[in-house]
Amino acid sequence: MFYLIIGILFSSMLSILLRISEKYVKGDTATLAMNYVCCTLVAFFDAGAAKVFTPHPSMDVAIFLGIIGGFAYLGSFLLLQHNIKENGVVLPATFMKLGLLVPTTASVIIFRERPQVLQIIGFVIAICAIILINSDKKGGENKNFKIGLLIALLVLAGLGDVMSKFHEEWGSHDLTESFLFFIFLTACILCLGVTARKKQKIGGWEIFFGLIVGIPNYLSSKFVLIALKTLPAVVVFPTFSVGCIVVVTLAGLVLFKEKLSKRQFTALGMIMVALAMLNM
Repeated sequence: MFYLIIGILFSSMLSILLRISEKYVKGDTATLAMNYVCCTLVAFFDAGAAKVFTPHPSMDVAIFLGIIGGFAYLGSFLLLQHNIKENGVVLPATFMKLGLLVPTTASVIIFRERPQVLQIIGFVIAICAIILINSDKKGGENKNFKIGLLIALLVLAGLGDVMSKFHEEWGSHDLTESFLFFIFLTACILCLGVTARKKQKIGGWEIFFGLIVGIPNYLSSKFVLIALKTLPAVVVFPTFSVGCIVVVTLAGLVLFKEKLSKRQFTALGMIMVALAMLNM
C-alpha cells in the first residue's frame, strides 16, 4: 500500500504542475512531448543503458506491451481533446476516469482475481462518486453527444493500465523500468510527430514544464507497477483513481482557492468510504 500511496502523490503532483503551467505554455501538445522526452530519459537511466539493450528472455514482452501502452497513453490524451470538442467537458472527463473499469474487469476475467464483498461495494461507490463529482462541472455540455467516441476514450484510457497488469503477470520484474522506457519512448516519438504536424513551437516554458512534469509522471507509473506486485488490480486501480481525485481536489482548495459544491463534498465523502472498503 505504501508504494500505491506514493504513486498517487506523484500523479497528483503531475496534475497540479499541469494546472500551474496553463498560465505560461502556449502549446499543450508541445508540453506533453517534452514530458515524454523527460520520462524516456529518466526511464533509460533508471533501467540502466546496458539493461535496455541487453538480451533478456522477456524483453520481447516488455517491448510489445510497452509499444501498445505508449499508443494508449498518447491516444487517450488526443482522444480526450477531440471528445471535448465533440461532447463538451463533463462527459469526456467522466469517461476518462471511468477507464479504471478496463483493467479492473480484465483482472477479474483474465487473471481470476476475486474481490471481497466489501471491495465490490467500495468499487461501486467509487464509480458513483466519480460520476457525481464530474457531473457538477458547468459548461461544455452537449446534449447530442457521440457515445462511440466516449466509449473509445474509456477503453483507450484504461488500455495503458491493462498493459501494466499484463506485464506484471507475463513479463519479468527485472524489466519494469525497461517496460516503462518503451512506453514513454513510443509516446514520445508519436507526440513529437503530432506536435510537428500541429506546428506548435516548443519554447522555453514548454521545455521547462515538460521536464518537471515528466519526473512525477514516470515515478507515478513506476510505483503503480510496484504496487501491482503485492496488491490485486481490483484494489490498485480504483484506489489510485479516486485517491488522485481526493489529493488534487484538496490541492485545488488550498493552492488555487477553488470552492466545492455540496455535490462535490458528497462525492469526496463517498470516495473516502470507497477507499476504506477497497482496502479492507
